[in-house]
Amino acid sequence: MSTKTNAEFNVLIIDDEEEIREGSRRILTRAGYPAQTAANGQEGLDILSREAMSIVLLDLKMPGIDGMDVLKLIQESYPHILVIIITGFATVETAIEAMKKGAYDFIPKPFEPDQLRLVVNRARDTISLTRETEALEQERLRNLKDLDTEKSRLHTIVDSLPNGVLVTNSQGEAVLLNQAFINHLMLPADTESGEHITAYVADEGLRDLILDISKGRHVDFEDIPTYTFDVGRERHLMARGRPVLGEKKQCLGAVVNLVDITAMKKLDELKSEFVAKVSHELRSPLSTIHEQLALALGDMVGQLPHSDEELLSRAKEKTQGLISLIGDLLDLSRIESGSTGQDIREVSLDKVLQNICDFLETKARSKNQDLQLDIGEGDYPPLEADPTALESIFGNLITNAIQYTQDGGKIRISMDISGVNLRVRVMDNGFGIEERHLDKIFEQFFREKNSKTRYITGTGLGLPIVKNLVESLGGMIQVDSAPEQGSTFTVLLPMQNGTNRV
Repeated sequence: MSTKTNAEFNVLIIDDEEEIREGSRRILTRAGYPAQTAANGQEGLDILSREAMSIVLLDLKMPGIDGMDVLKLIQESYPHILVIIITGFATVETAIEAMKKGAYDFIPKPFEPDQLRLVVNRARDTISLTRETEALEQERLRNLKDLDTEKSRLHTIVDSLPNGVLVTNSQGEAVLLNQAFINHLMLPADTESGEHITAYVADEGLRDLILDISKGRHVDFEDIPTYTFDVGRERHLMARGRPVLGEKKQCLGAVVNLVDITAMKKLDELKSEFVAKVSHELRSPLSTIHEQLALALGDMVGQLPHSDEELLSRAKEKTQGLISLIGDLLDLSRIESGSTGQDIREVSLDKVLQNICDFLETKARSKNQDLQLDIGEGDYPPLEADPTALESIFGNLITNAIQYTQDGGKIRISMDISGVNLRVRVMDNGFGIEERHLDKIFEQFFREKNSKTRYITGTGLGLPIVKNLVESLGGMIQVDSAPEQGSTFTVLLPMQNGTNRV
């Protein structure tokens, strides 16, 4: 732990309540911290422009510049400062949102002196550790740079790999790249390491991913996305990245692997084309058979033996299942080919949900189910998306809830705002899903079969379609379920301009 004294950590308290402001200053001054105060956001920013601060205590609710805006300006101009949010109980959720946007911690009003000292001391320790880590990182960087000049067996192996390999330091400078990386990106044959990645990588999305990993923004390996892009001449590459971690888990840089996926892309295109052609060829005759079976059943009601009528009904049900399967395969084919979501417009999600519930009310009523829609109060912002995609998402989820809920059950759909997202929950008290199957339900063709669900007709493609469409909207879907207790599917869709597009 650092031996630095509190006197080396200047604290600024920005709060419009004089009692909180001055009380906090007295508490911290007695603890040895040099503390200053500001009555509003602008005054606080003026002080920061003149004097170096380590920690800022910031109230979110102030006249003039809002606390969230002050937080944003501090992060942009003084990224080394740790910001602790002062909040009332009514704004705890806002404080948590501020932490998601970079605030270090928060302390609710009213607070005791010990609480204030504890949170400030914790921030002091974090700053001390960060400073020590930066000093250690400079020493570690020399080891990474040695990779490029060391004529070792490891260097030879890396250079002979068929996949492209790039190693960067925490500033995004290339310290090692192999010949395959040079070839994949069609760089000059004599390209050498040592430059910033902007000198090697033209694709902006790939540059951003490499820099994010290099600077430690993806410390959890599970949250690192892959990135696909084309480099012309109908060639497609996929990039995977991982952080290079030091002994204390600090990020020293990134290792990026480039794989040529042109052949896989072509195979996917052929597969989608094959599925589309076969599906179109099968849909017409199956529809004809289904109509003829329906006609035969309608004309011969009461004239056939019960066993024959049941056989025809089962055949009709199976042909309808095959028609549904073909429709789902075509939907998946369109999603994978990127042709979904061409009709982008402003859509009121609450109206989409209302229309779906009105349409499915008859289906629910036929099972004596209680279907309720709760969209709360307030004016929800529109989404920029293809309405057909939204109808497919929530039509599938609500239909599933009806199908997998017993007669007389309850289905409730709710909508509200959660942070920067529109949140929709589809809840039922139906059959539920076993925990061991929860991680499989979004896989293609997977269906949980038990004594209660085995006779329910389905394709096993509805939920994969839902997941693909939700992710193409920039959102996410979660599920909570237990046998005999029902299921809750939660969909989060971002409200930011430009992100909610299929």
